[in-house]
Amino acid sequence: MTDFDKIFEGAIPEGKEPVALFREVYHGAITATSYAEILLNQAIRTYGPDHPVGYPDTAYYLPVIRCYSGEEVKKLGDLPPILNRKRAQISPVLNFENARLAGEATWYAAEIIEALRYLKYKPEDPLLPEPWTGFIGDPVVRRFGIKMVDWTIPGEAIIMGRARDSKALAKIVKDLMGMGFMLFICDEAVEQLLEENVKLGIDYIAYPLGNFTQIVHAANYALRAGMMFGGVTPGLRDEQRDYQRRRIRAFVLYLGEHDMVKTAAAFGAIFTGFPVITDQPLPEDKQIPDWFFSVEDYDKIVQIAMETRGIKLTKIKLDLPINFGPAFEGESIRKNDMYVEMGGNRSPAFELVRTVSEAEITDGKIELVGPDIDQVPEGSTLPLGILVDIYGRKMQADFEGVLERRIHDFINYGEGLWHTGQRAINWLRVSKDAVAKGFRFKHYGEILVAKMKEEFPAIVDRVQVTIFTDEAKVKEYLAIAREKYKERDDRMRGLTDESVDTFYSCVLCQSFAPNHVCIVTPERVGLCGAVSWLDAKASYEINHAGPNQPIPKQGEIDPVKGIWKSVNDYLYTASNRNLEQVCLYTLMENPMTSCGCFEAIMAIVPECNGIMITTRDHPGMTPSGMTFSTLAGMIGGGVQTPGFMGIGRTYIVSKKFIKADGGIARIVWMPKALKDFLREDLVRRSIEEGLGEDFIDKIADETIGTTVDEILPYLEEVGHPALSLDPIM
Repeated sequence: MTDFDKIFEGAIPEGKEPVALFREVYHGAITATSYAEILLNQAIRTYGPDHPVGYPDTAYYLPVIRCYSGEEVKKLGDLPPILNRKRAQISPVLNFENARLAGEATWYAAEIIEALRYLKYKPEDPLLPEPWTGFIGDPVVRRFGIKMVDWTIPGEAIIMGRARDSKALAKIVKDLMGMGFMLFICDEAVEQLLEENVKLGIDYIAYPLGNFTQIVHAANYALRAGMMFGGVTPGLRDEQRDYQRRRIRAFVLYLGEHDMVKTAAAFGAIFTGFPVITDQPLPEDKQIPDWFFSVEDYDKIVQIAMETRGIKLTKIKLDLPINFGPAFEGESIRKNDMYVEMGGNRSPAFELVRTVSEAEITDGKIELVGPDIDQVPEGSTLPLGILVDIYGRKMQADFEGVLERRIHDFINYGEGLWHTGQRAINWLRVSKDAVAKGFRFKHYGEILVAKMKEEFPAIVDRVQVTIFTDEAKVKEYLAIAREKYKERDDRMRGLTDESVDTFYSCVLCQSFAPNHVCIVTPERVGLCGAVSWLDAKASYEINHAGPNQPIPKQGEIDPVKGIWKSVNDYLYTASNRNLEQVCLYTLMENPMTSCGCFEAIMAIVPECNGIMITTRDHPGMTPSGMTFSTLAGMIGGGVQTPGFMGIGRTYIVSKKFIKADGGIARIVWMPKALKDFLREDLVRRSIEEGLGEDFIDKIADETIGTTVDEILPYLEEVGHPALSLDPIM
């Protein structure tokens, strides 16, 4: 028995061994591995042992196998010895330990079966129709990484089988979505939910995986987290399971009639530390307290599952006519589904958070000035102003922008609500379905009052919201808002690394990557793109013991490379004594570590004397010879990798962007979508650096090429400045 397996000690009372359950697991594992063997032999006969095998968009080969045994499966011929080894661990001796090992073997078998399915995969011809996902690539895992780190996503619920009642299942899923859970759904449960018009798909963090062995895609998603964010070495089986138990708070809801292969797969979850709860009545010889047990009441099954897994939520419960939670943040509302829209250059609009005195605010007051949603016809365009007044004894004017940016998140948590942009370029839509359920403009106010208090309790004491839809009033307050924005921008322009005496740390991701430390400065956003210097400062005010700690800027060692003794001292302690120095302004020497939540990656391209940048939204090949997923697998987990680094996208247009290496003049390639995202700011910075307004066009992208041989002639033709800089290496 391993150290990890000690968590199972005493789970079964003496003399109460569920032998019938263990027998079912044994036969299920034998069936699964035998089926995998048949399919594998057929594939080898058809394609040959040297034929490549793997999933798309991942740097982790076949993740279950890579995680637990460390093996890099690249071709079909790699699989028979692995399958034979796992089948050999399925023992006819019926006990809990052997049942767990049989469960692990079943996960291996399912991974092999699914990998063989992907032999026929073509990007232009998906194996499954939408919304079914099948295997979920690394970019999606990273996309939601920060929400798992900060517990916005409090856990993962894996639902397999068929519920007794589709409406009851829809309620379970909507409740889980409202609480922010990540959902993996398999088998007939998917069809049941679609029949009830429950929104599923990647944008809703509710993944309809498919049927039968496709449940393994929940496993290979979860197992990548330890390798991707935690820096746990592939093949360290106990360490990987310990990480899953501590950090990936998952449970399985096993619904409907049991099947021996599904039961064996459920024991793969137990092997990993995830409890399994079924809705079926179980005799005593088919139960294991806290690990495999029955809750027949659908109104209680989620609560008991959460309690068993140790998941406690402290979020404010909002009384809204629509569902509300992070699961709906990625929802799009197309014009045909829209009841009303505001802003987006279609009408005047703004949103403003401002600090007011105690005498100027009535806590919880929500006022609408102008017509409500139900007073305008479907398809209307309205002006909109959202004014959020805040009073707090510790509230500062510098925090207004931090709170204001969260309006985007909070509104998007509403099902049927859509928000993009900020300040006076915001654009909002409300769906027909949300209006039919009773959503009105006052509910914007209720959301903002509750969430501002919940998220910022240390600096927000009172909140008052005014919603303007009267055009004259919107224009009147828009002028006031523009003045406020200008004041903030003027203040921010003077906020440089030189003008402050304190930087801030961000160790939020240490729960996933224990040695990773972000150093956040006025001119360097956190690599996730979500934490600015002001965000970190506000976070520290909210929680002095939180993930953002002040670092006095003392003991300057090298102002060009960005080295300070105080920063190094903090880094050494915060990285668990693994890192001794960080250089904030160079990529080439002791760069900042990367956890896994980064928006983009930069990497040297020595042949072009520059660097390339790619993003998690760009799946294609890059001039480094690697995709984003491969690069991310190489640099993530809290290690320093000179020449490679994860970054937030806006850092690219900072004056401190790899300043010691030549700054933006070193950029020789980036995806076209990133160019478009940064265009205005990148052109401005290019002019400031004397590179000219057309520098952005000298940067190659995928339309020019994705290899050094393809882009170098172009760089020479346009006279890219990187080619005349000192050698980067």
